[in-house]
Amino acid sequence: MQFDRKTAIENSELHTQEIQILELFDKNDKLTIFDIGACEGESSIRYSRIFPNSKIYTFEPNPSNFKLVEKNIENFSSREQITPFQLCLTDKTGTAEFYISSGTPEEFKEKEVDWDFGNKSSSLLPPDKTLEAFDWLKFNDVVQVKTERLDNLMKENNIDQIDFIHMDVQGAELMVLNGSGEKISRINNIWLEVEGIPLYKGQPIRKDVEKYMRNIGYVKILDSFDKVAGDQFWSKKEWLLTKKSENWIKEREQKLKEEEKARQKPLIESIRDKVQLRSRIRSILGGKK
Repeated sequence: MQFDRKTAIENSELHTQEIQILELFDKNDKLTIFDIGACEGESSIRYSRIFPNSKIYTFEPNPSNFKLVEKNIENFSSREQITPFQLCLTDKTGTAEFYISSGTPEEFKEKEVDWDFGNKSSSLLPPDKTLEAFDWLKFNDVVQVKTERLDNLMKENNIDQIDFIHMDVQGAELMVLNGSGEKISRINNIWLEVEGIPLYKGQPIRKDVEKYMRNIGYVKILDSFDKVAGDQFWSKKEWLLTKKSENWIKEREQKLKEEEKARQKPLIESIRDKVQLRSRIRSILGGKK
C-alpha cells in the first residue's frame, strides 16, 4: 500500500487513541477536541469523521505545515467542523523561536510518495539527541511563531470544557499544560507522547510527565512506551468516575503494570546476560598466569 496522505486520512483502521476515546464516548456525542501540534491536520480530519457532531480546534505553528492543514481541511473536511490556528500553545503569550525539522529517510529518497517525513519533528525546543537517533533528520531553520496560553484561548473562544486533547508537541507537553492554568480542571482527557531520553534540550522525560499528570489528578489508562518513546492516554479521575467504576480504573492500572513488566523482561534479561558474560570474562582472565 502506498504511503500517502489520502490513505492516512481515509484508512478505516482505527488508531490506538481513537479506539480508547471511543471506549469513553459515543460517536454521536458533541465533543470539543483540541489537536495541538497538528502537523498536516490528518488527526483533526479523522476525529471530524469519527465524531461528526463535534468541534475540532487545530493548532500548528510551522508555516509550511499550516498551509497543508488548510489544504487538507478543504479537501477532506470543512471549516464548519475544524477551526485551524497558526500558533503555538505554550505557557506564554507572545512569540518564540521554533525549530523546523526536515529530511527524508534514505529508503524513501528515490520514491514518489505524498508524505513529508521530516516535517513532523519541529519543536519549541532545540534538538538534543534527536539528530543522533535519526541521522537523516535536519534542523536547519529557526522561525519566529506566535504563542498563546491555553487558558487565554479557551476564554477568547468561549470554550468552557475540552473533552479530549491530542497533543504531539515534541517535548513541549508540560509547557502546553502549564499554560492551561486553572482551566486544567476543564480538560477531561489527554493523549500525548513521552520519551525515555531527552530528544530536545530541556525536554521533560517520561517520569517527569507521569509525575506531573498524577499530581494534577489524572490517571493513565493507556501506555505504549517501549524503550525510548511511546504514547500515553490520561483521563481526569474525577471525570472518569462518571464513565467508569473505581474497580475498572484499578483493573486498567493493573493491566498497565503487567504490560510494563512484560516490556521490561527482554531488557532485564539482556542486561543480566551481559553482566554474566562480563563476570565470565573476568573469571577467565583472572585465571591466567
